[in-house]
Amino acid sequence: MDVEAMMDEFEVLRSTARAAYARGDWHAANEQLERARELADLPTEDLDLLGSASWWVGRVRDSLAISEEVYHRFEDGGDRPRAAMKAVNLGLLWFIRGDLVIASGWAHRARRILADLPEGPERGYLLYLDASIDMDFHDLGPTRAAAAELRELGRRLRAPQLTSLGLVLSGLCDVRDGDAASGFAQLDEAMLPVLAGRMPPEWAGDIYCTVIHACHDVADLARMRAWTRATEQWCEQFHGEVVYSGICRIHRLQLLCVEGSWDRAEPAIERSGTELIGRNNWVAGEAFYQLGEIRRLRGDAGGARAAYAQATELGTEPQPGESLLQRAEGRKDDAWAGLCAALAGRDRLASARLLGSAVDVALELGLADEAEQLCRDLEDTAAAFGTAGFRAWAAQARASVLVSGARYSEALPVLRAAAAEYRGLHASYETARVYELLARAHRGLGERGAAAADSATALAIYRRLGALPDIRRLDGGALPGGLTGREADVLALIAGGASNKDTAEALFISQKTVGRHLANIFAKIGVSSRTAAAAWAHEHGLHPQR
Repeated sequence: MDVEAMMDEFEVLRSTARAAYARGDWHAANEQLERARELADLPTEDLDLLGSASWWVGRVRDSLAISEEVYHRFEDGGDRPRAAMKAVNLGLLWFIRGDLVIASGWAHRARRILADLPEGPERGYLLYLDASIDMDFHDLGPTRAAAAELRELGRRLRAPQLTSLGLVLSGLCDVRDGDAASGFAQLDEAMLPVLAGRMPPEWAGDIYCTVIHACHDVADLARMRAWTRATEQWCEQFHGEVVYSGICRIHRLQLLCVEGSWDRAEPAIERSGTELIGRNNWVAGEAFYQLGEIRRLRGDAGGARAAYAQATELGTEPQPGESLLQRAEGRKDDAWAGLCAALAGRDRLASARLLGSAVDVALELGLADEAEQLCRDLEDTAAAFGTAGFRAWAAQARASVLVSGARYSEALPVLRAAAAEYRGLHASYETARVYELLARAHRGLGERGAAAADSATALAIYRRLGALPDIRRLDGGALPGGLTGREADVLALIAGGASNKDTAEALFISQKTVGRHLANIFAKIGVSSRTAAAAWAHEHGLHPQR
């Protein structure tokens, strides 16, 4: 190809890429700009588009390297406002990725550049980034001050996007302070510039994720579902898979886990969490914690530990799941110590998700006074925030304390209220837990028929979910089909697609022993193939293990 033809192709690729970028087709923009880059150096404007498009399609490392080159071009060319804004954007991308040290470094660089420049929108974005990095909800004062400054800056510059960022900070403060109605009203208002297309897409996506995370923090699942749907619709304007689509998928899968669709959620959440590593480590960590929870509740202790370890590596503390796993293994003192350590220094909102588990472990250890205080703390939190999730947790904790103290008549109305809240949340596993407590209360009152019905309801839910430890506990340790514990282990692995060799290695037995177990399993459950055995395992709550 001669030089003139090459440059003609170069110009066509640049033009086509710009059009693709303008319509949100990040994949096409990325591909065409990369092809153009092979022919000649891209002008700074096009290189900037390539850096952004690369981030959207998940090529995060490429995006960060390209964006840093763009920053240096702006700085070397004396365009200090754009250099500052590029530094702020790089800070945001590193923050989303989960590396606060590098994000803080880019924020400092932007601050240095802006120190002697006239007031502009760049200063507002930096203010929001600084507040996000330094956000400490033990002291809401600095965040509220930043929110007020952002709103005033937005008014002076007539920049609604800055006002929106100020509303996000202010709304988060109100939510954390217990005024969820005011907080979510401000977060809803903050979305108006986003919906009008006035917010840069990277920052718009961050706001969407911030709102969903706030809903999750206060267990407002109805609002979380609504905002997840809204974010998914926002993502649809872009062509192909983009990074925020993966984040939405994790939130959707979290909701599926609550609803009890563990079969669908488990492989999907592991795959989606893995895809987000290096893109958004915060959400990837949440995904692996949720994966650990599914595995723990299904009796896959090794798989749960591996998922919790991955969550920890990504910066997510695996509590209360890790302590509940220790409790299930009989290490109740370790579980109590872990929960106490996790609760130490946490504010009221951050503690809420741990308190119910801490109540249960305290009661099992005979620590009645500690359980009572933890229960009161959770009730106070539920009263302050007023969300259905917190009310359900508090009612369940109170009922556990009452049943443990043989105050069965008092426990019944509390349990019925908890069951109603959980049904409204579509929370399957928690509903089963409440029915177990109802059975204990009715049994304590001598109402054996009601107790049996409640226990059967709980068992039916556990079977549908595949909550094997709970199934064994309610069935008096019996396994379906008359299987032994080892046969159940073999069947669960085979149902997960393991070969005889894989199964032997996983259980530290010989392949010959695996074959003998399979022959016994097939005879007991009346099947003649591995496929039929896998289907039987699924129907009877023996869900596949890796």
